Amino acid sequence: MDCRVVVEAAVPVYDVATADEAVRIAISKTGAMLNPDLNYVEINMGSRACPHCEESLEPAFIAADEGLVALELEMTVFNVERDQHAARIARKEIGQRLDNIPLEVLEVEVIESDDEESGEEEEPDDNETTELDDSPEGRDTESEEMADEDDDVLPEFEELIDE
Repeated sequence: MDCRVVVEAAVPVYDVATADEAVRIAISKTGAMLNPDLNYVEINMGSRACPHCEESLEPAFIAADEGLVALELEMTVFNVERDQHAARIARKEIGQRLDNIPLEVLEVEVIESDDEESGEEEEPDDNETTELDDSPEGRDTESEEMADEDDDVLPEFEELIDE
């Protein structure tokens, strides 16, 4: 099962005057910490709401030229057994690169693949290797032919190196 995980990060920024400036700096700072290892993590502005009136607030809180910015980091985690497992993996992978930045898992969404929707089991591709028994009936002539082709390719490669 594959899951899309959204994690909220509280990113501190310094020497900022406006919320827009704080958001831009926080996104840049977070991107620098995640890249190149986690360049597949999407960085978006977070959303905040007033706890009393449910009014939407800006994603950055500014006080004394310092800010705290709410960002949403989204990544896809592949081949997990449960959604809790996906959340732990995402939090660990992102948390390792974002030092001293608190994280909270906001959402875990299971991604349905085409194979799971149809209920069919995967058939092995022609490129995948299959286990064969030692009996003559179990031998795969196609694999033997491919092995012969590989032997033919090697001398040509060696000839190129010699030239």
